[in-house]
Amino acid sequence: MASLTSISQSQSFLMKPHLINTAITSARPNYFSSNFLPLWSRSFFKLPRMTQKNGVVVVSATTAEKLKKRYPGEAKGFVEEMRFVAMKLHTKEQAREGEKEVKEPEERPVTKWEPTVDGYIRFLVDSKLVYDTLEGIIEKAPFPSYAEFRNTGLERSEKLAKDLEWFKEQGYTIPEPSSPGISYAQYLEELSEKDPQAFICHFYNIYFAHSAGGRMIGKKVAEKILGGKELEFYKWDGELPKLLQNVRDKLNKVAESWTREEKNRCLEETELSFKHSGEILRLILS
Repeated sequence: MASLTSISQSQSFLMKPHLINTAITSARPNYFSSNFLPLWSRSFFKLPRMTQKNGVVVVSATTAEKLKKRYPGEAKGFVEEMRFVAMKLHTKEQAREGEKEVKEPEERPVTKWEPTVDGYIRFLVDSKLVYDTLEGIIEKAPFPSYAEFRNTGLERSEKLAKDLEWFKEQGYTIPEPSSPGISYAQYLEELSEKDPQAFICHFYNIYFAHSAGGRMIGKKVAEKILGGKELEFYKWDGELPKLLQNVRDKLNKVAESWTREEKNRCLEETELSFKHSGEILRLILS
């Protein structure tokens, strides 16, 4: 229930209901406006309900308490927060929680794709460059936390090398990496040296997306152009659910030492991760 008792300005707005003098607040920017929220949070962060009585803005205690729960999945660990943000960036066709509109060719249902073998090879070549880069960064570990993710069983570089060798044996020419893969690899190298939280966002999304939607795409594309052949890229040594859970646990452990600001920076990088990955995926249709 809204309170009209005067409250000291030193008390936290997020912890207790406030009475805000409109004459004071009118001269200050509204930091709870949607313009000040990260893009990824606007879909689930609801601004408080405010009423005005006798020139005083009143915020209910219930609303103020809800502001503390603005990170879906937080109670389950940081990986769940990353998953929630990633799902919002899918289309409805790709994921039940998806909110993105279909704009690019690769965002259409895979059943409507018209892939080519040459395009698929280009996709595999650029993907290998990205995985080579990721796995090299993890091995060098410019930040100690990266070493936690060595030899997880999710590594894809060697698998992709075998697949490209198979295509070569079938008489196909293996091209050099193209702009999408080169640009992403360079970005990951630079990011890994200066912003470990943002880099971990890419690490998570690349490996986990491939283990889910990536496998489905690989199966459908293989049915269309490879006679159903399953590439090594879509095979893991060991039980995939256990491998994924092991990495989830490591990610949650690493994120425990991050501040809320560092976690938010990681989440905000999700959209850029999707952009780069989408450009590489689009090669299948080229």
